[in-house]
Amino acid sequence: MNKTREPGHISRDDLERKLRAFQGDIKGAVDNQRNNLMVAAGVVGLIVVIVFFLLGRRSGKKKSTIVEIRRV
Repeated sequence: MNKTREPGHISRDDLERKLRAFQGDIKGAVDNQRNNLMVAAGVVGLIVVIVFFLLGRRSGKKKSTIVEIRRV
C-alpha cells in the first residue's frame, strides 16, 4: 500500500477506521437503549399481569352462584 496521501484520496484504511468508529458509537447507544427497553417491558408486563389478576377476581365475585340445597 502506498503510505503517501494524495489530497482528496480516501484509502481503504480510512474508510475502515471511520466505519469502525461509527459502529462503536451506534453499538453503545443501542446497548443503552436495550437496557432501558428491557426494564420498561418488565414493568409493563408486571402491570398487565396485575390488571388481569384484579379483573379476574372482580368478575369471579360478580358471577358467583349461590347453590341452595333443600331436603324434602
